[in-house]
This record gives sequence, structure tokens and C-alpha cells, in this order.
Amino acid sequence: MKRPDFRFFHPLRVRWVEEDLQKIVFNGHYLMYLDTAMGDYWRAIALPYQDTMQDLGGDLYVVKSVLEYKASAEYDDLLHVGLRCARIGTSSIQFEAGIFRGTELLVQGELVYVYANPVTKTSLPVPQALRDTMLGFEQAEPMSHLTLGRWDELSAEAAPLRHQVFVQEQGVPHDMEWDEFDPLSLHAVLRNRLGRTIATGRLLPAVAGVAKIGRMAVWRQMRGQGFGDLVLLGLVQAAKERGDQAIVLHAQCSAERFYARQGFRSQGPVFQEAGIDHVEMVMAF
Repeated sequence: MKRPDFRFFHPLRVRWVEEDLQKIVFNGHYLMYLDTAMGDYWRAIALPYQDTMQDLGGDLYVVKSVLEYKASAEYDDLLHVGLRCARIGTSSIQFEAGIFRGTELLVQGELVYVYANPVTKTSLPVPQALRDTMLGFEQAEPMSHLTLGRWDELSAEAAPLRHQVFVQEQGVPHDMEWDEFDPLSLHAVLRNRLGRTIATGRLLPAVAGVAKIGRMAVWRQMRGQGFGDLVLLGLVQAAKERGDQAIVLHAQCSAERFYARQGFRSQGPVFQEAGIDHVEMVMAF
């Protein structure tokens, strides 16, 4: 087993509390490392675990876990936990795992889950959509699909996510979230392979060649996986194609670096919208 065998990795650094009296990582912690990595694997395939299981009507239960120790990790080591879906049977899913320090394989593992009814705990066939998503990820297929359209076409999917992020999470007043620009704007909706909306945003009409991007929202469990980038890049490309000369946006200060990575630059002082610190950012074509 080598690093190139995996296309998914979860990085982690060994904490002092994970050492044993031999000054190496206690053997039981490696299972915790695999379980932690599994949470990131679900995010990488754009499926928030609990919501996905609720949608599908089942749940996954570990029936087998095997670890083979080859070398020891120590305090402050930077490790990379590789996971791959190796096989999906009728009701079982087998993962192979490798925990690496650099290119050195420290621990090799196997996890087997059974998909089952969460009430009766009796096995069920793995849903085809879940099967296709996991196997598709291992074949480097895209895990999401971006759709651009009018508000009357996409509001049923975009509005609930915006309400969750801005109204429920950030406390924006409900009557401030919805405005007269929604029907005039081009909207983006990013869906996972089960059809759930995981990110959204809008592009307002240009004024004197300058457009505005706003209402960028990503499902909380899916943040940090690049899904917001896909929405932003899709809207930027749409602005370029319709001939806009520049884009401005009001970025929450906590997201300033996110927009800067995509080529937006800050201008002017910090100001407040809906009680939240913002900064204006611009991208010229």
C-alpha cells in the first residue's frame, strides 16, 4: 500500500495527549484517526452524513475494523490518513485505509460497514445513488453540479439554504434577506449527486458595466471543501460572458481571504450590514 493508491487524504497532527508511556501514539488512537478522516471523506463527496442518511432512510454500522501496525507515530508528527472505497456489496461497504508520515506507511487498515434500517438494525441494500457517488468519487468524477438560472427557476432550492445560513445562523432579519433584486438576478445553485443544494449565490445586473455578486451561502457541514469556489467562479464566468467590466461584492470580513484567493481585492473601510462587519471587494476584467 502506497500513497498514490489513494485520492483522498485527511491531514492531522499528533497531539501530546495521544502519546502513551512509550512516547508513541497509543494503538487505539489510530481507529479514532480513521473515524475522523471518514467525516472528511463524506464532506469530500458532498454528502453531509446525518442529513444524507435521513434522506436515504438507513444508516451505516461498522461490522469490522482491522489495523496492521508497521511503524509508530510520535508527538507533533504530521500524518495523512488515506481512505478509499474498495468494494460495495449488496449491503456492505469496504474501505481500505493507510496512515502515512510523508511517504512512510505507519498503519494499514480496513473498515467494513453495513447499511441497515436504523430502527430494526436489519441490513438493507446500499442505495444506488450512494453506490454511484462513492464509486464515482474513486474514479475522479465530479461530486456536484452547478446550475445557473432565474429566481423563479431556482428559488425553491436557493431560498431554504439562504434562510438557514443568513437568518438562522447569522441572525439577519428575515425581511432584510429577501429584496427586489432576486427576480432581476442570475442565481447559482450547486447540488450534490443526491440532488441536495449545498451552495448558492447570485449575480445582480450590471450598472455602468459593474456587476455585483451577493448572497453567497454554503451549507454549514460542507464548508471548506471548495464548493463556494465553484459557485463564485461560475458567477464570475457568467459576468465575463455577458460583457461586464468588473464585479464588486460586500464580503463578510471573516470571508475576505476566501474572495482574495479568487482574485478580488479589498477597497475602502470596514462597514456593517445587518450588524455584521463587511468590506467591499472588487475584481476588474
